[in-house]
Amino acid sequence: MSTADQRPSDAHAHTPAYGAVDLTTCDREPIHVPGAIQPHGLLLAVDDDLEVVVVSGNSRRLIGQDPADVVGRPLADVLGPLASRSVQLLSEAEDYYEPVRLALSVPGGEFARGEVDVILHRVGERVVIEMEPRAGVAALRPVSYRSARGAVLRLTEAPSVDALIERLAVEIRAVNGFDRVMVYRFDKDWNGEVIAEEKREDLNSFLGLHYPASDIPAQARRLYTTNWTRLIVDIGYEPVPLHPVVDPGTGRPLDQSHGVLRSVSPIHIEYLQNMGVTASMSVSLIVGGELWGLVACHHYSGPHRPSLDARSAAEFLGQSASALLTDRLRADAEQANSRAQAVVSAIIADIADDPAEIVPALLQHPKLLDLFEAGGAAAVVNQKVRTVGQVPDHAALQRVADLLYDPDDAVSATDAVARLDPSLAAAAPTMCGALRIGHDPDRWLLIVRPEILRVVDWGGDPRNKAIALAEGPDVRLSPRKSFEKWQQEVRGTAEPWQEWHLEAARALDTGAAATQVRRSQGQVRIAESLQRSVVPEVAVAHDGVDIAGYYRPAAGGQLGGDWWDTMALDDGRIAVIVGDVSGHGVRAATAMTQVRMALRAYLIEGRPIAECLDSLDAVVTRMLDGHTATVLVAAVDTATRQVELASAGHLPPMVVGPRGGRSLELPARPLLGVGVPVGESHRIVLDRDEVLVLYTDGIVEERRTPIDESIAQAVDRAGAGPAADQPLDVWLQRLLSGGAVDLTDDRTAVAVRIAGR
Repeated sequence: MSTADQRPSDAHAHTPAYGAVDLTTCDREPIHVPGAIQPHGLLLAVDDDLEVVVVSGNSRRLIGQDPADVVGRPLADVLGPLASRSVQLLSEAEDYYEPVRLALSVPGGEFARGEVDVILHRVGERVVIEMEPRAGVAALRPVSYRSARGAVLRLTEAPSVDALIERLAVEIRAVNGFDRVMVYRFDKDWNGEVIAEEKREDLNSFLGLHYPASDIPAQARRLYTTNWTRLIVDIGYEPVPLHPVVDPGTGRPLDQSHGVLRSVSPIHIEYLQNMGVTASMSVSLIVGGELWGLVACHHYSGPHRPSLDARSAAEFLGQSASALLTDRLRADAEQANSRAQAVVSAIIADIADDPAEIVPALLQHPKLLDLFEAGGAAAVVNQKVRTVGQVPDHAALQRVADLLYDPDDAVSATDAVARLDPSLAAAAPTMCGALRIGHDPDRWLLIVRPEILRVVDWGGDPRNKAIALAEGPDVRLSPRKSFEKWQQEVRGTAEPWQEWHLEAARALDTGAAATQVRRSQGQVRIAESLQRSVVPEVAVAHDGVDIAGYYRPAAGGQLGGDWWDTMALDDGRIAVIVGDVSGHGVRAATAMTQVRMALRAYLIEGRPIAECLDSLDAVVTRMLDGHTATVLVAAVDTATRQVELASAGHLPPMVVGPRGGRSLELPARPLLGVGVPVGESHRIVLDRDEVLVLYTDGIVEERRTPIDESIAQAVDRAGAGPAADQPLDVWLQRLLSGGAVDLTDDRTAVAVRIAGR
């Protein structure tokens, strides 16, 4: 991480709180307590009585007072009573991290000639006050709420993760004016790749280059998760030491983890100088609480200081992008997992009806290798090895299975088997990655992947540290000076396993175990358990709406394809779903779980509910051979009381209330599984005290009675609906306990009542 050789004294000037460092120690460098700041601002640390305990050494230049005269004095004597009172009020507030603008009453110095931006943060017993002059910032376009909102809106409209990242680089460069803005993503080993870039036209591109993990050591990555931004105004700056370097009240250097003026590591300064950078800034991208990447801003044409407003806007964009990334990546993972779980359900359904032994049946299933994007697989039962696809010899398979065995987890995996045992490197052409499924050490399924040869474009030779160490102790371990593209052929790894692969493996193991139990305890009992795990007994609570669900299996416990479900949508509405997959038994229940999960995945994407049914039609048509299904979706807006309804061949819902009941006529579209998309929906307003009821045919169908007449009778039985003080679930139970319905079918219904006016 650096450039031109620096003498130890120079390094100590940057970080007076600790000694000189080089590449052998930079991963242990305490960069959060440098004991110095950059010279463009002033730092004060005060105790709870607002008495100054630490001040930066440039106080004479900025406020006309020597550091020795500042320490020990009340803040009001140093900055003036108005500024002191403002700081006091901010420090007593619950959230005082937003910058404020103040005019100081100081005897002289640069800060006496204009306003300053002030930002506070608390570190233990100290309140740290950092100030920067309003004057002297880069001339950039003004930052406003409207411009920030527009930038976030453009990020939100990006159709994919890649488009979002590219847009982020554009927006941050626009607001901060750096010559180059890169978005840098970390892999699992903390190597980074430039995945987006916005730059001056005359600069060479860094897009696609990789940088080794040693460029950003672990403690720097940790700091990026606590402090979203870091600015270096001038790479050639002379650090300003704190006075005193060690806080006399705590006996420790001041913690500057959250500081905006913190002096940075001399190793990093040298790294940037080697790149020809004159000023830099970074913005963290955090996904799921972990550092996912960085927005790295570089300037090449001299010092560059965006205003604190502009940097705050960049931080806001980084936080907004992080939230959007979290949602997009989670949605992508949920979709991949949903697709995989549908395949797993189909596999489990097939082996459930297959009299062959379960593990070999899994191995021979035609969808297994495609599910895991694998080249081969092996299974061992009673010491007999069976294989499919491209695999190494039996000894190598057994060795990997033994190494991956975990008595506490049925699923374990590696994308580099040679890391487990170097002797396994010879198996790389067919088995470089492996995924083991099974609790039993002598009964397992092993999915294998071949080696992937990759050519990686590095921004300079990533072996710099290792090469320097090999040269001996006389060679100074300085940061690398070359950033020319350096290509490396990477061997010994397979395509990494994604989390959804592991979840699919766990589902496969669970499904296989359930099938084994079913074979020993009887098909019906296990099938009922499967249905109960999917169809809730009690509705999930949602704000602003009462929901009651009712499900009764057919007489004799015969398993069917009915289900009901509720979920919150991203737009604030609540989706209420009732569906029915044709048939009975394990295959119908398995098909039902696939349809249910696929529909949830489409709704999570935020697509219109009618469009979701069109996509669901394709799933049923292509993946559930021989099955058809009906579905009714109601999206309830509790604020407007509007309900959007979309049906695929399902029975019409009913609305009941004090003014009578009615069956709703919805736009006609075929049931799912015939490949005819329609994409229409219908909207109603649910009045106060009215109840919307969704149901399956088991509720209304009666032998020898036309369906229209059966529905009309059900509306009559519902009457005026529940009384205002009657629990919805009690009313629904009483309603459905009557009627001469056909008990050979499942009976499912959901009632919805919007709370309030």
